[in-house]
Amino acid sequence: MDEQENLKLSVTNFGPIAKAEIDLRPLTVFVGPSNTGKSYLAILIYALHKFFGGRQITPLRYRYIDRTIFGRRYGFEDPAISPEQFEVLQNWIKTTVIETNQPLRGADTTLPEPVADIVRSGLGDVASYSDLYATILTREFGIEEIKTLVRNRVIDGTKIKISRAILDKNPTDLFEYKFLINGKTIDMLHSISDKAPLRFEKDDSEYFHRFVSHSIRTPVSLFNSEDEDTQYLMRSVLSRLTEVIRSSLVNPLASAAYYLPADRTGVMHAHRVVVGSIIAQAPRAGLQYDTPLPQLSGVLADFLEQLIGLEDRSLRRRPNGNLASKIEKYILQGEVSVERSEVGYPEFFYRPTGWKHEDLRLMNTSSMVSELAPIVLYLRHVMRPGEVLIIEEPESHLHPQMQVELTRHLAAAVKAGVRIIITTHSEWILDELANLIYVSDLPKSRRNGIAGADQALDPREVGAWLFEPKSRPKGSVVKEIKFDADYAGFRSGFDAVAIGTHNSYAEISDRLEEIASR
Repeated sequence: MDEQENLKLSVTNFGPIAKAEIDLRPLTVFVGPSNTGKSYLAILIYALHKFFGGRQITPLRYRYIDRTIFGRRYGFEDPAISPEQFEVLQNWIKTTVIETNQPLRGADTTLPEPVADIVRSGLGDVASYSDLYATILTREFGIEEIKTLVRNRVIDGTKIKISRAILDKNPTDLFEYKFLINGKTIDMLHSISDKAPLRFEKDDSEYFHRFVSHSIRTPVSLFNSEDEDTQYLMRSVLSRLTEVIRSSLVNPLASAAYYLPADRTGVMHAHRVVVGSIIAQAPRAGLQYDTPLPQLSGVLADFLEQLIGLEDRSLRRRPNGNLASKIEKYILQGEVSVERSEVGYPEFFYRPTGWKHEDLRLMNTSSMVSELAPIVLYLRHVMRPGEVLIIEEPESHLHPQMQVELTRHLAAAVKAGVRIIITTHSEWILDELANLIYVSDLPKSRRNGIAGADQALDPREVGAWLFEPKSRPKGSVVKEIKFDADYAGFRSGFDAVAIGTHNSYAEISDRLEEIASR
């Protein structure tokens, strides 16, 4: 979808956020003071990935393989189909899928208008999905009621909008989804332009072709619109077609997302105790009316569950395994590994380079190792190109030089196709991102000797967003901070802190000199 803008996310009155409008880019950075909503917005994005069906280690998704599970639970049904629609779909399947016997490619990925018209009507049928998104949101934030997310003293509730426009001389809205939170419920609205070209992404094209190839055993020419079995089959085809087109529209939200919460050191050290406590309490849960188990947020629960499942995937290294190895070599100076204990529980270890003794348990290593271990493990065993890794405060427990080094490795992951969202308070990370963008202006022949030049980023690949607290209306306003070559970086406000401490030092010096001169 190169001719279209990035997916836009607009939010008003959401938790501590009064207003935000961002683009989801290959590398998205949230920066600003504490308690301004950076994690709120990151978790919201994670919940949207869950809603739109991103594949994960954990199963909370409704499209593709698991859709029937959610269909039974939430009452979704395959769409009705008229005789006219039946004939249109029948002819299209025959000429484009069956006779070619290969996934749709090139220009064929755009649906012909008669088929697109049928799909558009299905894309607009979203009212029944509201309860599903409410369930996902409450789970991810670890709250009891959806109204908790509405900013205090706001009458008109919370608005979440996802949209994309077509890039041309007169930008046209391609589509938008709106989620309106008011009280205990969510209303979901949808609109799509008649000008919107509906097309497949590559993976979805292959999935749809497999579905049709395995489902249709009878020659299409023999289909009878009045036959119940054929009607059911065609409704299923239309349902799958609507799903893959929707995933294309909301890309990258249709991809899997993984969330690495803050304080990864504590979680990596204590995850066995936490999970063990939950298991120990489970058989007696019915007897302990006055001692309910504490509720985990969905992002933390997913993180714990994914840690438990990592070893099972250790033999299936992803294409990004080399990225993980470089972080081990240049930052950790040792290797991170995971093994199953005798009872089947994963144990995490660290072996320093040149170490001749037994591997160290992660809890016996430095905070830097524990903090970066999940990033290494996810890049090695979990992440695939196109998927999203959300990292809170990647700079935690890292020396400034290591923060700079990690930034280069995150840029390498982006260049390898992994999409990354980070929340940060680090001036060093922003400064190095600025350098990686600035060096892209140099011809490759002139980049020799510049640290990180191999990971140069196009300015369009990076979006930095500043969360600024406001008193009226009270709450954060989120705005983009663009790379500024004259400023030599991003105007994040970090320099104001440095200037303030320098001015304080100068004032102290002046007063000391004044005292000494008396």
